[in-house]
Amino acid sequence: MSTQTTTSTADLAATRRQLWAALEARDEPAATAAVLGAHDAGVPVEDLLLDVIGPVQAKVGAEWAAGRIGVAQEHAATAIQDRVVAALAHRTPDGTGPRPETGEAPRRVTVACVDGEWHALPARLLAEVLRGRGFLVDYLGAHVPTPHLIAHLHQTGADVVALSSSLPVRLPAAHAAVTAIQAIGLPVLVGGAAFGPDGRYARLLGADGWAQDARAAARLLAAGPPRADAARPAAGDLPHLADQEYTLVTRARTQLVRQVLQGLEDAVPAMASYTDRQRERTAEDVAHIVDFLGASLYADDAELFTGFVTWTAGILRARGVPGDALIAALDLLADAQHDFPRARGHLAAGRRALLRVPAPPAPGPRS
Repeated sequence: MSTQTTTSTADLAATRRQLWAALEARDEPAATAAVLGAHDAGVPVEDLLLDVIGPVQAKVGAEWAAGRIGVAQEHAATAIQDRVVAALAHRTPDGTGPRPETGEAPRRVTVACVDGEWHALPARLLAEVLRGRGFLVDYLGAHVPTPHLIAHLHQTGADVVALSSSLPVRLPAAHAAVTAIQAIGLPVLVGGAAFGPDGRYARLLGADGWAQDARAAARLLAAGPPRADAARPAAGDLPHLADQEYTLVTRARTQLVRQVLQGLEDAVPAMASYTDRQRERTAEDVAHIVDFLGASLYADDAELFTGFVTWTAGILRARGVPGDALIAALDLLADAQHDFPRARGHLAAGRRALLRVPAPPAPGPRS
């Protein structure tokens, strides 16, 4: 009979509530005490990493998206979470012994975020999960330029690389990293929201493997370094890029943002009363739209763009920005893409998706 115990759902939920309350109060000692106290009570480190810290971080992002916390509070919460992970890491085996699954010598895994990717916590959680399962881990953190990553791999003798990215706009950088790593003979496992919920962009970029979460990644790596799928595209084989729409749109980014902002002044009368800060945020939003249009052209997938614009619609609604401003921005971008049929198609798909977004509920009667 197995003596293995599992953490109860109620215990995990209680710890999540305690951790969230501590983050709301920006109380790092309380956050650390909640997690380490749960570990003292018998909750495994991996469960705390993936079933407490991970979901609470997702809630931090959701609260920011809903406009209930600001950027500074989101950053403060993320910083506290990172230090809680560090405190918990001291209770994780160091990975120098044999791997618990097979008794073999541990494999060395390099875990890094792709160039330009600053959302490092998912990669950090993976690194700690792998350490806990007996792997030797080099965790390089956020925003690792590909040349520096390759130099590190030459020096350290890694067996496999795990790359993380949360934002699809980093797919071109991820592609460059995957190609460079494979060129020196190492397999690449990728993960994170950037690669799509089903890993479709991992396959598109020719990665050797994809994992939907840290536990799945650990299971894949326990079976050995991922092997190249014979059906995967050859590295760099993205024939749709031959039309140069991705290159031309990304090169014209600054000009496109300026052009859309000028057009919005006429299309959205409310902009006349915007503060300087509101204008800055509008410029940031337009820049993100152009960036995601570029990413969708790189992947040749309009769904990537429509997913972003519908998400953005919710963010703008939380800020009180009228929905017609986003549609107007897409129309202005489409006008500027008259020679780019793929870009116009993606923008048209985004517009149709926005028209399907339910209108906000009408305010109830006043008492």
